[in-house]
Amino acid sequence: MTQASELPLHMRREGFQLGPDLLGLRETGEVPRVRVRLGMEAWLITRHEDVRRVFADPVTFANDPRKATRRLDVFGASEEERRQALAGNLLALDPPEHTRLRKALAGAFTVRRMRALEPRVAEIVDEHLDAMQAKGRADLVADFALPIPSLVICELLGVPYADRDSFQARTAKLVDVSLPADELFAEARRMREYMLSLVRQARADPGDDLIGALVQHGSDFTDDELAGMGNLLLIAGHETTANMLGLGTLALLRHPDQLAALRADPDLIGNAIEELLRWLSIVHTGTLKIATADTEINGHPIVKGDLLVVSIPMANRDPAAVDDPDRLDLSRPDIAHLAFGHGIHHCLGAPLARMELRTAFPALLNRFPDLRLAPGAEPAFRSFSVVYGVAELPVEW
Repeated sequence: MTQASELPLHMRREGFQLGPDLLGLRETGEVPRVRVRLGMEAWLITRHEDVRRVFADPVTFANDPRKATRRLDVFGASEEERRQALAGNLLALDPPEHTRLRKALAGAFTVRRMRALEPRVAEIVDEHLDAMQAKGRADLVADFALPIPSLVICELLGVPYADRDSFQARTAKLVDVSLPADELFAEARRMREYMLSLVRQARADPGDDLIGALVQHGSDFTDDELAGMGNLLLIAGHETTANMLGLGTLALLRHPDQLAALRADPDLIGNAIEELLRWLSIVHTGTLKIATADTEINGHPIVKGDLLVVSIPMANRDPAAVDDPDRLDLSRPDIAHLAFGHGIHHCLGAPLARMELRTAFPALLNRFPDLRLAPGAEPAFRSFSVVYGVAELPVEW
């Protein structure tokens, strides 16, 4: 297994805890220079207060790589590939482009829409629990955590669930920070072509799904923008929730006192989910920002054009923001976390993720009161993934 010393500094964790290097940074409050994806360097922002500030100020701290003072060759070799890769990708855009696209998507993820979707999610969860029960034991990742959010986002978007093996394989590569640049670009192109094919089908015959609704906006969006939005929602919509379900279950099994408290008080589930979101902080690599003006963070000068990477895991474990932050406490009051980001880029799918977690965790724990790790199981953490998690989780009951 790869040693933590081979990981980029800002990704060094040991299981559920921050690695020694990150703990050292937390003690000093230092703003170090780190190497991020594809060899670029950036200032690492770790304090909760500073991360929140950077998220809240999209004017000074931009997402759009075109605002960098030097070209960031991370989106493809040609100008056309760079344009296509940026189109529709809300995470790489700033206002007014970001505002226009997000406004069109916001209606699909309201609390009211999530309540309407909840019975279908409960049905999907029960179907997978039935299949697990029939087998007698399971890999919780492959049999539960991954297929449930994949099926939900497929139905919501209008993506054929029969294509899940191919798009899940591509997604796994796209979130692998150890993947060589040429392979990353190739997978991104394939993913874009796949979504473009669905957009073109929807142009000809729009359904009642989200892609169908968006194409009916007519000329409001280009095909590239629709493909970019679709891919972002497809990737984020299953990778994040799947890893929260898998890693969250392992966390509960490794903390039997917290699991017992949740079983004893089912009303604790809402609070438990917020604490798990904070404590796990599965957005592992941080978010890249570009300084558009000279400024300072925690007394450290930041020059216009500098790259910054904000660490959500460290911000969520900041003792200045959370008492005893390394302890998992499902009854913790007033949980302030940045697991979904903050500001204009706050995760659009947060209501969907919360609803899926609120539905799936209680159903799993109620169905299998004796759920436990299979003998000899030592889950491997996905240390090199953009989204932290476990590759597999053998369980029995």
